[in-house]
Amino acid sequence: MGYRLRAFEDAGLSEGLVESLLSTHLDRDMPRLERWWSYYRNAMRGSRSGRWYRLAQEAGLPDRVTGGPEGRGDRREVVIENDIAWRVHAMVDFMFGKPVRIVSTAREEGLRRTIERVLDAVWESSGGIGLMQDAALLGHVFGHVDLVLRAGEWPREMRSSGGAATPVETIEEILRTRTPLRIEIVEPRRGIAVLSTADYRELKAYILRTREETGEIEQGPTGPRRKKREIIEILSGRWRQVYVAGELVWEGAVTPRGEAPPVVHIQNLSQPLSYSGLGEVEPLIPLQDELNTRLSDRASRVTLQSFKMYLARCIDGFEKAEVGPGRIWMTDNPDGAVEEFGGDAASPSEDRHIQEVREALDKLSGVPPLASGVVRAKLGNLTSATALKITLMGLLGRTARKRVSYGGGIERMSRLVLRALDQMGVLITEEADRGVRLEWPDPLPVDDAERVIAARGKAELGVPRERVLAELGYGPGDAGVV
Repeated sequence: MGYRLRAFEDAGLSEGLVESLLSTHLDRDMPRLERWWSYYRNAMRGSRSGRWYRLAQEAGLPDRVTGGPEGRGDRREVVIENDIAWRVHAMVDFMFGKPVRIVSTAREEGLRRTIERVLDAVWESSGGIGLMQDAALLGHVFGHVDLVLRAGEWPREMRSSGGAATPVETIEEILRTRTPLRIEIVEPRRGIAVLSTADYRELKAYILRTREETGEIEQGPTGPRRKKREIIEILSGRWRQVYVAGELVWEGAVTPRGEAPPVVHIQNLSQPLSYSGLGEVEPLIPLQDELNTRLSDRASRVTLQSFKMYLARCIDGFEKAEVGPGRIWMTDNPDGAVEEFGGDAASPSEDRHIQEVREALDKLSGVPPLASGVVRAKLGNLTSATALKITLMGLLGRTARKRVSYGGGIERMSRLVLRALDQMGVLITEEADRGVRLEWPDPLPVDDAERVIAARGKAELGVPRERVLAELGYGPGDAGVV
């Protein structure tokens, strides 16, 4: 493939560097990322023997359980309990279970309200809270996620000119209907960062790699199938190129223009001196394999010991006798006897080991079963909100830490949106007016009476009435709200 990278010389890109990054990503990074996703997703695949399906997490079970990779050995009872997925979902629910409010910190009140309405329109047209939940899910699985700002053509007649500002209602309508600005999620399986050699935090360029199906048909190993083609997109702070099947099909300037590409990098949990963050799936995989192995062993033992067996001595024809309720076995031999053996027996060490593995998963992830609604008797009385917070202290602390990284990403992307609108001549702002802050909702259920009392206290302290009502969930359109 011949890349035309003259426009990316300021970013230090060369054809050899691009080929090296793509090769490294495909050979080194993709297998690891695919394994993490497969453990989270635990997808089914078809099988021709035994059960009609196999699960992805079976890859971590020993051959004595699965019968080996080719299935040539004896396959025992296989039990897969995906303890990873529900923990990841609980973390995402605590992060973005409720909408997050973006508040402008511009110096003028009128501009603050305009910026908030415009940003709300951009985020909503890009997916809103669903977009944030998807980004958090991918970040939890892979350790980090990137957001890319896509800028299209803004109607020229709607641009600000001669100092006249475009009405905010017009801006909102265009952003919600024509989406000239869109925030896109890029997962690590698609995105490749080109970092500065002097600072791992400085992004010089960004490469997106996508494989899509075409309308053409080719003959595959199992029959006809649709052809796939590779799309390579290269971004810098000033230029963008798109290659399809090795051919340059589009290039042009990037909006907003700057020193770095319009990409916001979000680490799930920060990892010092590294571009990649720490995910939630990778550290849980060994314990998940151990849990699945022990559950499969127990299932096999239960299967073998569930049925009682009988040893008959000196009873003629016993092998032909039926075993069932009300059956009588008779013999004239005084030495005749029937002994019962088998049946399931208690295994305290096995139960204890499985319980300890589950507790290790709780400690490593910070997500106790209570987060998914499983209340055990040993937890005691949880009617107090303080007692509930103490029980969930690990998860709440982890959530607070992630709000710094994910919240910072949302704030940086909001700044990029405002800079793009300024360069497009739609909403003129200065750098000092593009700051935002986030108002996060409480992840735990809050009593309405306590919320009202807290709202009254804030109002008495001088907090603006509109903000107090917004925290209670009321807007200008609600009845009785002025």
